[in-house]
Amino acid sequence: MRVALFVTCVNDALYPGTGRAVVTLLDRLGVEVDFPAAQTCCGQPQYNTGYRRETEPLVLRSARAFEGYDYVVTPSGSCAAMVRDNYPRIGAKALAEGRGSELAEAAASLVARTFELTEFLVDVLGVTDVGAYFPHTVTYHPSCHGLRMLGLGERPRRLLEAVKGLELRELPGAEECCGFGGTFAVKNPDVSAAMGADKVRNALSTGAGVLCGADNSCLLHLDGTLRRRGATMRAVHLAEILASTETEVFA
Repeated sequence: MRVALFVTCVNDALYPGTGRAVVTLLDRLGVEVDFPAAQTCCGQPQYNTGYRRETEPLVLRSARAFEGYDYVVTPSGSCAAMVRDNYPRIGAKALAEGRGSELAEAAASLVARTFELTEFLVDVLGVTDVGAYFPHTVTYHPSCHGLRMLGLGERPRRLLEAVKGLELRELPGAEECCGFGGTFAVKNPDVSAAMGADKVRNALSTGAGVLCGADNSCLLHLDGTLRRRGATMRAVHLAEILASTETEVFA
């Protein structure tokens, strides 16, 4: 089984520890992971802002970077959703415009092989107990792309519930958007900040010490809100919790 890590731009630039955690976790489960150096942005920011044509070269580049791998695993629901949901749309539009099949074939080649991390763990590897140890109180925020576009459902929660030492507390209004939404936060900063404040208020009401999510773009937004409030709660990616063990307890 050939597995590639699609680390995503946000993780590569700001949260490399999440990428390392994915490799640590999968290695513990007996999965050897490659990191194709040719990977770059999936094109989500461009596409969501309306620049479809400018996204097309990134679709082709991604297909080439991950060619030959059985699975492409990413710790980001939004980027996985971009590949699985929007790449086919981009390819179909190009075909409709009579610009050949290369783009459509490139997009289609990635759809069935691309998995968000919790999907890969639960659906492909068939595990929920990954041997993690994380003695902290945690509340989980399900990001919109994972919740609505990928349909991750209870997979993240099942993984968290199996972590030794972890106490999972229910997040009020869990299914409400945190307000980040990529370029939405730039175009509508006041609304975005208000939505983030609501989410953080609900998280703090649980009394948990850790706010967990499976997408660092959302956690970036929420962590900033927590810091501005002077809160001690930490925003932590799910992969880092699952990679934690009794010998390497998260500090």
